[in-house]
Amino acid sequence: MQKGVQIILLVVVAVVVASCTAGVDNPGLEYAPQMYHSTPYEPLSQVQDESMGTWLDSNPEDGHGEFYNSNPYNPYGMTMLEPVENTIKRGSLPNHIAKDDFETAAIELVNPLDSTKEVVAQGKALYERFCIHCHGSKGAGDGLVGQVFLGVTAYNSATVVDKPGGHIYHVITHGKGRMGSHASQLSEEERWKIVRYVQVLQKQ
Repeated sequence: MQKGVQIILLVVVAVVVASCTAGVDNPGLEYAPQMYHSTPYEPLSQVQDESMGTWLDSNPEDGHGEFYNSNPYNPYGMTMLEPVENTIKRGSLPNHIAKDDFETAAIELVNPLDSTKEVVAQGKALYERFCIHCHGSKGAGDGLVGQVFLGVTAYNSATVVDKPGGHIYHVITHGKGRMGSHASQLSEEERWKIVRYVQVLQKQ
């Protein structure tokens, strides 16, 4: 009797084990099918195969697989639309001037802000927050940092006093020498305000 029970148990175990193995047409039980059958995505491209993701379909009534996301109104096959023609990424104006082309910047870049008392005052406040530690309160290059790392040129020196606003703006945007770019800390308008105040310091 005991031997018969053992045989029955062995048969049951064999059946259970056999039922968990994958066959030619049956992959067996999959607990995370999206991991077994991952879908590779090309950057910004649509999945145009309607059968993609049919094994994990949360809405079978829509007529396509879970990962199908093609937009028939987008002729480029992208998951995002192209930007409107002639638009430029924010903070990249003008994008045709190289970072080290200060001569072109001096000629082509024009300050959109008038040198009013309000603009100069706002520029001074921004200057004292971002620039004074190197350039000093009077733009003489004698700030606390400038005293340690010598070589910060004074705004009224012969090499800088005649630099136009476009040059100053370009330096603030992209940096020059040991001075790094301040484009991530200051908006375009804030940079132009600082330019107005720096031009005041150039005359002192």
